[in-house]
Amino acid sequence: MTDTSHAAEKPEPAAHISATGPAVVEIPSMAEVHASLTAPGSPFEMAEVDIFGVSTRTWKNAPASLAAVLQLSKSYGDAEFLVFDPPPGTEGGLDRLSFAEHFRAAATLAHRLIDHYGIRKGDRVSIVMRNYPEWSIAFWAATVAGAVVVPLNAWWTGPELEYGLADSGASIVFADAQRAGIIAEHRANLPLLTNVIVAKPDADHPLPGSESFAAALGDWSSDVDLPVVAFDPEDEATIFYTSGTTGNPKGALGTQRNICGNLLSLGFVNARATMRSATRPRIEGDTESPNVYLLSVPFFHATGCHAILVANLAAKGKIVIMYKWDAGRALQLIEQERVTLFGGVPSMAWQVLEHPDFATTDISSVRSVAYGGAPAAPELVRRIEVLFPGRIPSNGYGMTETSSVSTMNRGDDYPKHPDSVGAIIPVCDTRIVDADGNDLPAGSLGELWIKGPNVVKGYWNKPQATTSTFTDGWLHTGDIARIDDEGFVYIVDRAKDMIIRGGENVYCVEVEDALFEHPNVTDAGVIGIPDHVLGEKVGAAVHLTPGTTVTEAELRQWCAARIASFKVPVKIWFLDEPLPRNANGKITKRELKEQLLGDDVAAI
Repeated sequence: MTDTSHAAEKPEPAAHISATGPAVVEIPSMAEVHASLTAPGSPFEMAEVDIFGVSTRTWKNAPASLAAVLQLSKSYGDAEFLVFDPPPGTEGGLDRLSFAEHFRAAATLAHRLIDHYGIRKGDRVSIVMRNYPEWSIAFWAATVAGAVVVPLNAWWTGPELEYGLADSGASIVFADAQRAGIIAEHRANLPLLTNVIVAKPDADHPLPGSESFAAALGDWSSDVDLPVVAFDPEDEATIFYTSGTTGNPKGALGTQRNICGNLLSLGFVNARATMRSATRPRIEGDTESPNVYLLSVPFFHATGCHAILVANLAAKGKIVIMYKWDAGRALQLIEQERVTLFGGVPSMAWQVLEHPDFATTDISSVRSVAYGGAPAAPELVRRIEVLFPGRIPSNGYGMTETSSVSTMNRGDDYPKHPDSVGAIIPVCDTRIVDADGNDLPAGSLGELWIKGPNVVKGYWNKPQATTSTFTDGWLHTGDIARIDDEGFVYIVDRAKDMIIRGGENVYCVEVEDALFEHPNVTDAGVIGIPDHVLGEKVGAAVHLTPGTTVTEAELRQWCAARIASFKVPVKIWFLDEPLPRNANGKITKRELKEQLLGDDVAAI
C-alpha cells in the first residue's frame, strides 16, 4: 500500500562556513521550502487546472504522456537500462539491454500491436509475469500504442487472474510461461481474450493458442520511431487492481497525468530533502551520475511501475532485476553492479543489514536506502544511520489510488521524525475527517483524505465503489492518521480490516471468505501477526462445526487453492467457542488479537 520515491540524488546544500567550527546550514521551514521550490519559473512550478470538473493543482512541467517519456529515453543511447540476473543454474551471465535497444523493441512492438493485432486507443492489454525485461517492453509498447495497460498480480491464482482479465476486458495478455499455463486453464471463460503472448516460453511444452514474445515482436527495426497516437493528460493509461474489504478486487483507473506527474513528485521530494538537510558526510563515489537501482519489488505494483520503472527510464537510471529476492545475492549485485539505491519494503532492508555477508561486501556505491509498502520500525532508521553513515534513508506513503508518491520522509527529516511517513507533496491537499466526513481540529486522529493530480479517475466499471471512495476529487484512504504542526503525517491505524505483509495488502475478508467456504468451518477471523521481517504475517482463528475435524495443514491447502499464496494464513488457531463479536455481530479483532497473541498485540 505504501509507496517509495526513487530518483537521482540532488547536490548537497551550500554550507555557511563558521569561523569557529564545521559547516553549518540553516534549515528552512517546510513552508519556505515549498514556496521556494514551486516559485514561478522553477522546474516544480504548479498550475491550477480543471480535472473532471474539479479544480486541481498540478505540476506545470510534467510530461503530457508516457509516450513523451519513452521518446526522451531514446536520447540515452547505449547506456544500460535493464540488467537481468537470471535464475541460479542458468548458463551465461547477466542479460543487458541498453536504452536504445529497449526503445527499438518497445517501438517495434507498439507498431505490431496496432498493425497486426488491431489494438486501438483505449483497448486493454494485460501483463501477467514476473520481473522480466519483457515486462518493461510490453508495458511501454502497449501504452504508446494507446492501450490501457492492465498489470495483474503474478502471484494470483487461476480464478483471480480470470477475474482480472474478464473484468478489464483485456484482448491481449503478455505472460510468462508459468502464468500462461494457468491462464490456459481458464481461456474458455475469457471470450474477449484473443491473444496470449508468452515470454520465456517452454519449448518442450508449448501452449496451444499462444505465441512467443519473440514471434510477436518480430525483427527489431534500427530506425523505428513511435507510432503516431494523440494523447491528452486525462486519457486513461493504466488499471492496477487493488483488493477490497468486500467483494472482488477493484481496478484503479489511472490517467496519463497520474503516472507522469509522479515523475515531478519524485524529483520534488529529493529537492526538498536537500534543502531540509544539514551538511552530511560525502560518500566515496557519491557523484551526480544516474542511479543504479536494485529492483526487489514487482513491476505489477504502483511502486515497481510508477516509482521505479517509469522514473528510471525518464532519469537515465539503470535497473538491476533480480529473478527472485535473496539478500545474499542482493549484496553480490550491489558490489558487482555498483548499485546506488536499494530497499523495496522494510523487510528487504532488514534482511540485507542482517545478512552475514554484509560486513564483507563493498557497499560504498550505495547513496540511499529507500523503502515503503509496509510499516517501518524507527529502529530500522537508526540501523541504517549506523551501518550506512552518510547515506540518505527514506520512507513514504502512497496507494495504488494515489499513483505512488503522496508523502515522503527523507534525509535529515527522517531521523527527526522516524515514525512519520513524511510531509505531503505540494500539489496535494490533505484532510483529517471523522466518520461523517467532517474536518477535525489540527492534531486530531481521523481518516486521512487526499486530493491531487495523482488521485486516480476511479474504479474500473465500479460506479458504486467509486462514489463511496472518491468525493469531489478527495480520496478516502481508509487510514487513520494525524498531522503535526510541521505538516508531517503519521499513520496510526487502518480503518480497513487489512494486513500489510511485506508490502502486499491482504484484506482479511478475502481470507475469511476462503475459510468460510470449507464445510467444517462455522466461524473465522483473520488477524495480523507481528513479524520482524515482513511487518505482519497472516493468522486466522476458526471455530468448527461440532463433531467435525480438519487439520491446520488441510485448511492451509484449502485456502491455497482459492487465494494467492501470500494471503494463506501461516498460523491457524482452533477455538472451542465462537469468536468474540460486538453487539452488531462484527468480530472484535482487538479482543481476538489479545486472546491469541497476548502481550504481542501491542506491536500491531
